[in-house]
Amino acid sequence: MKNRLYFKSLDIKVQKKAFESIVKECGNIGYYALPEQDVEPLLAYARMIPEHIKNIAVIGIGGSSLGAKAVYEFIKPRKTLSRELCFFESTDPISIHAMLDTLDLALTHFIVISKSGTTVETFAIYKYLLTLQSDINHYTFITDPGSPLEQYAKAVQGKVVYLPCNVGGRFSVLSSVGLLPLALCGIDIHSLLEGANFIRESFFEKGYILDVLLKKAAFYAKNHSQYHINCIFAYSETLTYFCQWYVQLWGESLGKRQLHSAFHVGLTPIGLIGPKDQHSFLQLITEGTRDKSITFIKIEDFEEENLTIPDLVLPHLETLNCLNGLSFNALINLQCDSTIEALEAQGDIPLDCIMISKADEYQMGSLIYYYELLASLVGKLIDVNAYDQPGVEAGKSILKQKLQCRR
Repeated sequence: MKNRLYFKSLDIKVQKKAFESIVKECGNIGYYALPEQDVEPLLAYARMIPEHIKNIAVIGIGGSSLGAKAVYEFIKPRKTLSRELCFFESTDPISIHAMLDTLDLALTHFIVISKSGTTVETFAIYKYLLTLQSDINHYTFITDPGSPLEQYAKAVQGKVVYLPCNVGGRFSVLSSVGLLPLALCGIDIHSLLEGANFIRESFFEKGYILDVLLKKAAFYAKNHSQYHINCIFAYSETLTYFCQWYVQLWGESLGKRQLHSAFHVGLTPIGLIGPKDQHSFLQLITEGTRDKSITFIKIEDFEEENLTIPDLVLPHLETLNCLNGLSFNALINLQCDSTIEALEAQGDIPLDCIMISKADEYQMGSLIYYYELLASLVGKLIDVNAYDQPGVEAGKSILKQKLQCRR
């Protein structure tokens, strides 16, 4: 993974203070240590799931599903997996019905994920599915120790897997929340963690990633009033769900009231997919309000050497003969490079470009941990708690009050 910054670096003292703050909180925030965890217990548990099971269905919402989905959808097109992975992540009845139409429940193992153990959406779906598949052996429950879900699972003699200490939902993809369903599908979770650990070591042992992340976070923080919209422009359809994960990570971590003032701050995340969004959102970036920064993500090698444009001459379209013999791998990266060049020429649009070598678990692990660190750094620099979500909790509390009124 390589990251090229096109904007200027900022105050070294600010960057040093941010790094020291991250080092200080490592003992309290659990996600920092996840790349070093021993995953053998999880893999041993995964081997206990009967071989006849063909589908793994995650019942969870937000941080309980988005991370695993991002990894799965990134890897699936490039690798033959042992099982299908699907997600019940909405109370939309049309979505639930459509998902059930694709599943043979006798061949499906369900993973019910709720950190608190009381997530309304998760248990609404679980209750319905339990009327269709009542065998508790078809379920695994992932939750915090001592939660109501753990108590329920023990009461019905269900299988429980625990979340690591002090790991929040949107930072949990590299924990049991993401690793167990991914392992059950045949995704290489060792390689996923190795990629994350490469970023961890480069950051904490003062390698090149430290300099990149500190400069980027300091720029975002200093300019968060002007460039308050941060866009990922990912040049691969396989990164669509990574962009959705990023939107949750960025929005829920950084949209807060400041810790030491009454000001409300935040950075608005937008996920774009190239080259498709070159024909829509790019116009707004190029000539619209100067309130956006752009991070391009490129895949260097799509490993599709034989997918090339045929050597065809079409009447009246001879100007397009320049495409003949070009690989789609080369074309999509030329499109990305051209867009970067066009925006760089504007002179007032902050840009950077992340290059990942190929679509595999190692690269995705690197990308995930990179963005988790970046969110933590920006949170420190704009003076917010990146790990709580009081705005979300307020809505949950109101919903539970409304539901109680029905009793």
